[in-house]
Amino acid sequence: MGARKHSDIEQISKSHHEMLASAFESKAEAIDSMIYSYRHGFSGFAAKMSHSQAKYFQGLPGVVEVFPNYLYKQQTTRSWDYLGLSASSTTNLLHDTNQGDGAIIGVLDSGVWPESESFNDKGLGPIPSKWKGYCQSGDSFTPSKHCNKKLIGARYFVDGFAAELNQNYQTPYNASENDEYASARDKDGHGTHYASTAGGSFVSNVSINGLARGTARGGAPKARIAMYKVLWGGIGSAADILKAFDEAIHDGIDVLSLSLGFDSPLYPETDKRDLIYYGTFHAAEHGIVPVCSAGNSGPLYGTVEDVAPWVITVAAATIDRSFPNPIILGNNHVFAGQGMYIGDDTGFVDLVFFEDRKPPLPPTSCEDITANDTWVAGKVVFCFTDVGEGFIGKAAVGVAQAAAPGVDILAAVPQGIFDFKSGTSMACPHIAGISALLKSLHPNWSPAAIKSAIVTTAWTEDPYTGEPIYARGEIPRIADHFDYGGGLVNPNEARNPGLVYDIATQDYINYLCAMGYAQKDINQLAGTKKSCPKSGLTVLDLNLPSVTVPNLKGSVTVTRTVTNVGSPNSDYEAVVVAPFGTTVKVNPSRLVFSSHVKKLSFTVTITGLHKTNTEYYFGSLIWTDKIHQVRIPISVKTEFPLLVAD
Repeated sequence: MGARKHSDIEQISKSHHEMLASAFESKAEAIDSMIYSYRHGFSGFAAKMSHSQAKYFQGLPGVVEVFPNYLYKQQTTRSWDYLGLSASSTTNLLHDTNQGDGAIIGVLDSGVWPESESFNDKGLGPIPSKWKGYCQSGDSFTPSKHCNKKLIGARYFVDGFAAELNQNYQTPYNASENDEYASARDKDGHGTHYASTAGGSFVSNVSINGLARGTARGGAPKARIAMYKVLWGGIGSAADILKAFDEAIHDGIDVLSLSLGFDSPLYPETDKRDLIYYGTFHAAEHGIVPVCSAGNSGPLYGTVEDVAPWVITVAAATIDRSFPNPIILGNNHVFAGQGMYIGDDTGFVDLVFFEDRKPPLPPTSCEDITANDTWVAGKVVFCFTDVGEGFIGKAAVGVAQAAAPGVDILAAVPQGIFDFKSGTSMACPHIAGISALLKSLHPNWSPAAIKSAIVTTAWTEDPYTGEPIYARGEIPRIADHFDYGGGLVNPNEARNPGLVYDIATQDYINYLCAMGYAQKDINQLAGTKKSCPKSGLTVLDLNLPSVTVPNLKGSVTVTRTVTNVGSPNSDYEAVVVAPFGTTVKVNPSRLVFSSHVKKLSFTVTITGLHKTNTEYYFGSLIWTDKIHQVRIPISVKTEFPLLVAD
């Protein structure tokens, strides 16, 4: 749009029609495509046109800019529309699954605030017949009053935590002394926020201080929610968590989601101290999709939590919304920031500056230090967090990841209100909600198939601008596979991925054998008495939707198998982007499926060209049939053995 060259508004409109007609077959067609002619304050027009027509106008003299019709609105939980799951659409995954009706999302967290409107059951039918769980009575929690057709399960597990605190095992946990509820009711707010993000009902006219006003909802608004409270003051016992896993598997849930973990070990995918490893294995074995957050430790390799290969481990990303709010120091220096709350102080106040630090118990956000603390009362608090580097965890070796919105997510909290929270704990319920939708659409898909669909269809560029996705730290850089795994989740493409990399329980057992687990440990985990094969197993051959080689020396060949879930007669060709300093060959490079051939295997041979050790370099393998783009990341690090002189 540009300035008017004259004041004859009719002539301006005529010139718009003439310009528009140059890209259409007739003037009448151009007039029909016109939406607005801007002719008063400036000169320009809005019209319906194709991408090629838009490019044509971009090159015309006198055209200032051509841009799409962006949707501007103040809306809460913007993240779902950002991902393409608008409630008003009749062509997306949300519509295809009747908003997840019939799916059950189990959440292991800090409990639930049942009175929140996010858990209303308006418009919901009977509770799914597969549900075998119940709601448990407790402090300020009455099942007949607080559970309904939305919140169908609510239990709490505290005995293990009480024992860990050296309390008498026969004495109930004294919740009142610990500022908690001895029930499934949420005191912390983390669980309520989490559950409402994953599967909350529609709640209209939600905002904070008038900002972000809109309709709040979860990813699967008609899914049912079962809360298993295992966190007490932000801490949970492994015994309680495993019991919650056990009950959840029995209860008949479809998706099991949690954001729990401890400091990452050196090799997190093999650390037997992490009992979530066991719980999620059994969940996946029973067809339940386990979804876990990657943690907020980052950014070094090996700092991601809950990275067992049968889990969908989720990193956090931003969306296209922010609330800019500058802060002016006494020397007139201005720092750009974001803020939602306005204090009562005016003028200049004392500044308290907190640098990056690691507290004894890592918080889920900056809320561990608040203006309510008496020693910072009346002061401005800077809490610097590296959203991106700190919040987007590095993917552990050999584990495919996905990223989802996890910054400034507005959802329900206790006392019937809504608030923003950030972290991988906020990204995780996005994937949980999407997994529930996919499970509704494809009830026979395995957890591995759902994970594959999410990873192989993810965006590696911003879905609206086409710009690269960045990892924001002290030095912003283009994100890689260790930042976001497959990329930013693309739910509408995930519903029809074309091919999936499926994995059966026996494949996981073979993986554990290749990892060097003791036979008795594998038997205890998997409930089998089978012996590991004597040879022929390698960790790299686990059929993950990714290829990661942490110590390439010369060449390595890995095998993958894909299952056709699209058109029976499909013809795919391989497109390779080799990591820097390597060659990648796929054999065969063409896969032809039919009604009789639904699974095909191929090998990927990676040859290193580097003469010295390197860091990781990244590439990709895409199988395409001109309709689907089935993409998996390739990550390679060259590492030669150390030579010791005599």
